[in-house]
Amino acid sequence: MSKGEETRQAILDEALMLASTIGVAALSIGALAERTGMSKSGLFAHFGSKEEMQLAVLREAEERFLGVVFRPALRAPKGLGRLRALFANMITWTEKSELPGGCPIEAAAHEFDDKPGPVRDVVAASRTTWRRSLADAVRKAMETGELRQDTDAEQFAFEIDGISMACHQTHRLLNDPDADHRAHIAFERLVRDHLAKE
Repeated sequence: MSKGEETRQAILDEALMLASTIGVAALSIGALAERTGMSKSGLFAHFGSKEEMQLAVLREAEERFLGVVFRPALRAPKGLGRLRALFANMITWTEKSELPGGCPIEAAAHEFDDKPGPVRDVVAASRTTWRRSLADAVRKAMETGELRQDTDAEQFAFEIDGISMACHQTHRLLNDPDADHRAHIAFERLVRDHLAKE
């Protein structure tokens, strides 16, 4: 990695932490300059615009999400083992990534859901890819014979995603220490409802 690439990565690390705290919409060259002690012109040299910086931060957040949630789960056996690993990693990923204010992608999903443009497009693509990955994991559990063959994989993925979102909100907004436990109960109930009969 070149010196310039190292500098850009260090800036992205700080930008990601800041976006986690203040949101992606509020993330600006000025706010990042204040946090890093760099000049605005120096930051412009790396990103060119506020929007390009926001997009870079979202891509970095997605890469970290994949590194904390998706790739480790691939080590679990196909089927329910992998699905459970994906879910467990998903509800703890911001803590494992030490993101102080939660998931920047989730924040951006709320901030940009009705604002057409490149940032919304990147967030929507990221969420769509993740939902498809969950549905694929459900199908694998159907292929292994652990889940019923009539399971609606997309609906199952929708519900897993919903449980995860409720968990994050209950944990962060309501400060409920039982949020993760409740999420696991909801997930296992969903699994039980779709288990193949022996």
